[in-house]
Amino acid sequence: MTATERATIDYKNEVIRKLIHLFSLSIPVVYYFITKELALSILIPLTLFSLFLDYGRYYHKTLAEYVEKIFGFIMRKHEKDAKKKNLNGATYVLLSAVIVVLIFPKVFVVTGFAVLIIGDISAALIGRKFGRTKFLFKSLEGTLAFFFFSCIVVLLSPKVEGIFAEYLIGIAAVAVGAIAENISGEWADDNFMIPIAVCLSMWVLYLIFLPQMPLILPNVPN
Repeated sequence: MTATERATIDYKNEVIRKLIHLFSLSIPVVYYFITKELALSILIPLTLFSLFLDYGRYYHKTLAEYVEKIFGFIMRKHEKDAKKKNLNGATYVLLSAVIVVLIFPKVFVVTGFAVLIIGDISAALIGRKFGRTKFLFKSLEGTLAFFFFSCIVVLLSPKVEGIFAEYLIGIAAVAVGAIAENISGEWADDNFMIPIAVCLSMWVLYLIFLPQMPLILPNVPN
């Protein structure tokens, strides 16, 4: 099954959805400059509000009508399933942001969340437009696009000391993220899986190959 066959919204609306998704890049950018405590004080209320709207629409007809009117054209079919009561992608973005900020060092969060935004957009748009070769659950073209553009994120994202091994670790982690994006689906949203997979992979690899390196970004709030 190709990426296009898996899609439940047309390509034009997919582009709009991903342009909105691009605003989520503000999360790692802002987090780089503020403390963990301040980040959580912003993210947690936003996440609770998003959860309230997301679940509320399944129980309140008027709220459901407003959500459908404003966002319905960019919501996937499974995000509207009243029986399964699935969350939408935006809520998963906020949930994953809270989790990774709570658990992982900032150096991993900034990279992992930027990979989520840039890699996911690349995989979706390129995979749907050019995806022809099936690879696992999606397309090889989309997965390669995720990996390629995520490697650019790794090259540009902050490092603890900036040594070569840190870049190799980042590249290995985004390879894991690319697989996480590919196998994600209705049962596990990619907005939730990707940053956790990337951050966890980076943490494990740093512990194995750079165990003495302090996981603190220099000259920024932590």
